[in-house]
Amino acid sequence: MNDQINITFPDGTVKKFPKGVTGMEIAGSISEGLARNVLSVQVNGEIRDLNRKIEDDAAVKLFTWNDPEGKYTFWHSSAHLMAEALEALYPGIKFGIGPPIDQGFYYDVDFGDQEFDAADLEKIEEKMLEIARNKNLYIRRDVSKKEALEYFRKKGDEYKLELIAELEDGTISFYHSGNFIDLCKGPHIPDTSPIKAVKLLNVAGAYWRGDERRKQLTRIYGIAFPKQKELKEYLELLEEAKKRDHRKLGKELELFAFSEKVGMGLPLWLPKGAQLREKLENFLRKAQVKAGYQAVVTPHIGNQQLYQISGHYEKYGKDSFQTIHTPNEGEEFMLKPMNCPHHCEIYAIRPRSYKELPLRMAEFGTVYRYEQSGELHGLTRVRGFTQDDAHIFCRPDQVKDEFKNVIDLVLYVFDALGFGEFTTQISLRDPDNKEKYIGSDEAWDQAERDIIEAAAEKKLNTVTVLGEAAFYGPKLDFMVKDALQRSWQLGTIQVDYNLPERFKLEYIGADNQRHRPVMIHRAPFGSMERFVALLIEHCGGDFPLWLAPDQVAVLPISEKYADYANKVYAALKSEEISGFVDHRDEKIGRKIRDAELNKIPLMLIVGESEENAGEVSLRKHKQGDVGKFKLNDFIDFFNREIEFSLTKN
Repeated sequence: MNDQINITFPDGTVKKFPKGVTGMEIAGSISEGLARNVLSVQVNGEIRDLNRKIEDDAAVKLFTWNDPEGKYTFWHSSAHLMAEALEALYPGIKFGIGPPIDQGFYYDVDFGDQEFDAADLEKIEEKMLEIARNKNLYIRRDVSKKEALEYFRKKGDEYKLELIAELEDGTISFYHSGNFIDLCKGPHIPDTSPIKAVKLLNVAGAYWRGDERRKQLTRIYGIAFPKQKELKEYLELLEEAKKRDHRKLGKELELFAFSEKVGMGLPLWLPKGAQLREKLENFLRKAQVKAGYQAVVTPHIGNQQLYQISGHYEKYGKDSFQTIHTPNEGEEFMLKPMNCPHHCEIYAIRPRSYKELPLRMAEFGTVYRYEQSGELHGLTRVRGFTQDDAHIFCRPDQVKDEFKNVIDLVLYVFDALGFGEFTTQISLRDPDNKEKYIGSDEAWDQAERDIIEAAAEKKLNTVTVLGEAAFYGPKLDFMVKDALQRSWQLGTIQVDYNLPERFKLEYIGADNQRHRPVMIHRAPFGSMERFVALLIEHCGGDFPLWLAPDQVAVLPISEKYADYANKVYAALKSEEISGFVDHRDEKIGRKIRDAELNKIPLMLIVGESEENAGEVSLRKHKQGDVGKFKLNDFIDFFNREIEFSLTKN
């Protein structure tokens, strides 16, 4: 009987271990330091507890706090620790779900008739740390569905009973920690002792299962760290994030607003915000023209049948606005949830030849989705948003080259806007849950190969994630880090063999036969709204000169120099330099302070000496006086600054 198994490490090294070895024992065999710091283990792609036995040959990877997977496990266990503290302080409360998130964790709680408010968070934190010091083990136990139902029925927790009812017998596990037992599939850290710093951040309402018709629970957000120093640094970063919050800066800089009368999640772009948005669009339009795209425009609504053909109605119908009924009986329209079906219809307007391909269509198309009110958040989660959408119709042999060209375009956009730190995620379908997707295995396999090979040839830093593909095709997602090291999902590129099939799109090939084109979906910005939100927070409202809504403020020292100020501004305007003249009856010091607060990149101060010499005195935002320039010299200086700001990254 063979009692040895082969463990393969990430570097390809293979070592033999006794059958039933645990992740912790493997870590200990490498070094004592690793055994002290390891938090979880990945076994054949599945993240597990360190004390679970490995019975067969396996590929193994160990995770510490320095790995995202390690943090995920740490914060998952911290959510359970918070739940245990809550149950100790509020006996009889009930729990919904408590997952780790990108930064920390949350738990949805039903306090029943017990009083709770944000002022109680500090005592919950203290209780969590008290429990953590007990070094309670996180113990997994597989249970039958019957036992699980009996336990939570006796406990009176209808939320867990509802979750268990949807699970298959033989797939259910409990986790014990101290006095707390929870329905959970894991993974968890070995015990509570690594959790040494805790902060509960805020409280929000959350409908059970995200359904506004269900009871609203209390969602408590928190974060935890293995060291107090790391928590301190995080809280300092959080304070900086509050200063950069796009909702706060958007209001202060008069970029956008929301109105209850217009509707939740429907942003109103104010003049300065509209300028910012227009500059972004023009920047991408120029790049698209160079890359061979043709602009198209499609309506804001479409016949419901269009989205039934595409599959969007089946997948997203419940997340869309209600259908629009026309006076004609049986005729129904929808607010456009996606641009791609409309572009398919443009392609199908007339017969196409292989010589026309690739055909690249681009549109800044506004789409509408009925997001739950509790999920709306400034510009990052709205109900009406504009995608920098484009669709490339090409032959199968052109897919990889076209995909690589789109990667180049996305990188150009990131470079111009200073997003130098990013990773890419290859999002594939879940091979064990294929019913979520449309199309044949053959088409999916080919599309996934195209993306993997294109990303490799462009030498991108990629991670591969199963189950994150769009329902019609795999994709490459760009994860960008902002100035505060937060990760945002931005540009996306998708390969789609399925919509051309659904819409019966064709081209006549060199063999004079009919063939199906392949469709590539791409959006470097993703949505204008979300991209602007990220941009505001990334640069703290200090936009690069080429993008700033107001690039220059002309500041006359007094009313006596108003005419000269207007003359200067007219000259700037004729050169398409955006800005304004501050004609307020205020002292020049106040005008400068206000221009600084409004983050105007350049200030031109004009008074008697400037008028007599035909000059301007230049100040730069955050830098102070630069010197005096003849007006034409300043315009040359401005253009050099624009060129530098577009190429320095």
